[in-house]
Amino acid sequence: MSVLVLVLSVSAACCLGFGFVFQQDAAQRAPLSDFLSPRLLLDLVRVPEWLGGIGLMVCGMVLGALALGQGEVSLVEPLLATNLLFALTLSRHRTKQPLGRQGWSGLVLLAGGVTAFIVAGEPRGGDAESDPLRQWLIIGVMVGSAMLLTVYAKGSRHRFTAGPVLLGVAAGLLYGVQDALTRVSGGRLSDEGWLALLTGWQPYAVLVLGVTGLLLVQSAFETAPLRMSLPALTAAQPLAGIVCGVGFLGDQLRMDAGALAWQATGLAAIVGGIVLLGSHPAMPRTGERLRAPGPCAPSSPAPPSSPSSAGPAADPGPSASGQRGLGRHHR
Repeated sequence: MSVLVLVLSVSAACCLGFGFVFQQDAAQRAPLSDFLSPRLLLDLVRVPEWLGGIGLMVCGMVLGALALGQGEVSLVEPLLATNLLFALTLSRHRTKQPLGRQGWSGLVLLAGGVTAFIVAGEPRGGDAESDPLRQWLIIGVMVGSAMLLTVYAKGSRHRFTAGPVLLGVAAGLLYGVQDALTRVSGGRLSDEGWLALLTGWQPYAVLVLGVTGLLLVQSAFETAPLRMSLPALTAAQPLAGIVCGVGFLGDQLRMDAGALAWQATGLAAIVGGIVLLGSHPAMPRTGERLRAPGPCAPSSPAPPSSPSSAGPAADPGPSASGQRGLGRHHR
């Protein structure tokens, strides 16, 4: 494994993890009427904290693209999954919550799983693209699954329960395909130049997948704590990327029984570590959602009335109490 690929991938993970924390902190104050609507992005673009999180995310994507240009998707994706470690680090700094047994167990599982998968699989590059039919089949399955998950998450019964998890998985699938197509675009740029890149469909698909995934992620951040959506996103993205890398990018992994067993163990450890870290108490919770008429701005609580200004209302009579009780009964 190239040291450059390692540094680029971990740096990308750091930017992504920090960016997710800032994005969720801003998105949870957005109007719920913007759920899964492009208006959500238009509202959030006016929030400085969200813009800072997006800036970090863009830096992470650029570093990830550079890593994908130097290494295989099957190598880079597990390293990008460590973004959850950096998200937990920032959250822990904010909450002053110690790691404890759960945090250390998740850290060991995630780091050990990434190491086991890479060492056992020995990802190697192959042909840039394979059979077009296989490519479209894999992309179709990934994008179609993301669409189905999004439709199910949009149901009013699931919006605040399973919805954030489903949207995290859907966004992770789209981001995994995006990473694979980013590698294809980078290879075409280096081999054939800008004209070949801009006349192909891949860079435009990368843009559409990125914007769609961003909308799904922000909608998940808007409706639930980071601990519900980020683990699902972080687990789905590398799995989708590895499937695309091996499926149609020509990435090669060791296929003997022992190597496959260790790879499966490594992937299971990665998912287990992600779940443990994502549910850690240090990860941000969604506080009380106070809405103001303007976008993304929490309303200020009304100042308490002073006894002198309250007048007779400060000591309601029996008639007033009865009226309030009657109002509660009718409501």
